[in-house]
Amino acid sequence: MKRRATRMVKIGDVPVGAGHPISVQSMTNTQTSDAKATLEQISELKAAGCEIIRVAVPDRAAVQALPEIIAEAGIPVVADIHFNHRLAIASARAGVQALRINPGNIGGREKVRQVVKACQEQGIPIRIGVNSGSLEKDLIPESSSESERISNEYSESGPTAHTETLRSESPKENQTASLAETHDKPQTASHIDRQKKHQTAPETESTSQMKSQKDPQTNQMAKALVTSAARHIEYLDLENFHNIIVSLKSSSVPETLEANRLFAKRFDYPLHIGITEAGAGRSGEIKSASGIAALLSQGLGDTVRVSLTDHPVQEVQVAYKILASLGLRRRPGNLEIISCPTCGRTEIDLERIAREVRQALRERASDSEAPPLTVAVMGCAVNGPGEAARADIGLAGGKKSGVIFRQGKVVKKVPEEELVSALLEEINKMECE
Repeated sequence: MKRRATRMVKIGDVPVGAGHPISVQSMTNTQTSDAKATLEQISELKAAGCEIIRVAVPDRAAVQALPEIIAEAGIPVVADIHFNHRLAIASARAGVQALRINPGNIGGREKVRQVVKACQEQGIPIRIGVNSGSLEKDLIPESSSESERISNEYSESGPTAHTETLRSESPKENQTASLAETHDKPQTASHIDRQKKHQTAPETESTSQMKSQKDPQTNQMAKALVTSAARHIEYLDLENFHNIIVSLKSSSVPETLEANRLFAKRFDYPLHIGITEAGAGRSGEIKSASGIAALLSQGLGDTVRVSLTDHPVQEVQVAYKILASLGLRRRPGNLEIISCPTCGRTEIDLERIAREVRQALRERASDSEAPPLTVAVMGCAVNGPGEAARADIGLAGGKKSGVIFRQGKVVKKVPEEELVSALLEEINKMECE
């Protein structure tokens, strides 16, 4: 799977972009000011495979807890800041490995300059996080005239009103290229140079078909998200700050897909991807998987967070399942169980057997020291060793009996009631070899 070429940004010791493994993130839901509770949750997340952790920093009490959290977390800590530039500066000086902010809501050019200076002093990146639910008011396409204005700002040449206002605060930098260059060009000279060095993943037939099927509202919201991100990048560009990761998220999968696709055509910054406010339980997992997998399959995405109304550990587990399903990453302890749908040819109780196998291997799945393992539970010879040949080990049913196979080769035949125990015995034997 060809991935989009980007620059590389480091969050602590985790490289993001430039072809490095797609890192998995989550966010704590504890009160950050409670360092003990926050560290306990981070420990759980780290054990599950979380590689970067974000914490909310809404007040000074949270800032005061950061040094202890950073010292003991064992993974890079990102401070999530909104509105208060002083909290951003204090978090950077407390030692966080990155800030997540929207430069546009920090409070003006001088305050952005102060935040950037703190990040430069600490050598840490900024993630620009753009969400559909918190777009600038002038970008929300509430009417056809507003949609037309956003489309013009996005695609026409010439400076936007926003850019003119921004530049008027610093006349010396009025030579910075306009935000509103044509949509397939970067917006500054440095962007143009980088585009010569990096090429985005080619547009495929499937993405071309997706473009023709977009509805106008999706298209306008996607453009609004990209325009917002471009504005925020411009804030940082004017400070000669390019240590940037960007996210463009919506609770709408089509809007998220289109926004990221459009952004990737204009910029070479690494992308943090996910579907915001995806929901709870199975529906949230499905929505997240459909959006994240679609982006990854187009080569887009360098770090990922699955946003669920659930315990954060579940976010990490789902993220790894998505990555594993696309063949992008398999972490130690990663257990994949593949099983076929039942049909009229099935002559064993496949549902019960699959359930027992999953239950028996649950402890192993949480063992971070165990090697990755793919186990197949198949109903009959049709879907047996042949179709499951890529599995490390598996079973296939017959008439009240079945076979155990390893990498497509049958190793033994046993009665139905012994299938689960025989499979587990063979897994133990295989892992001891």
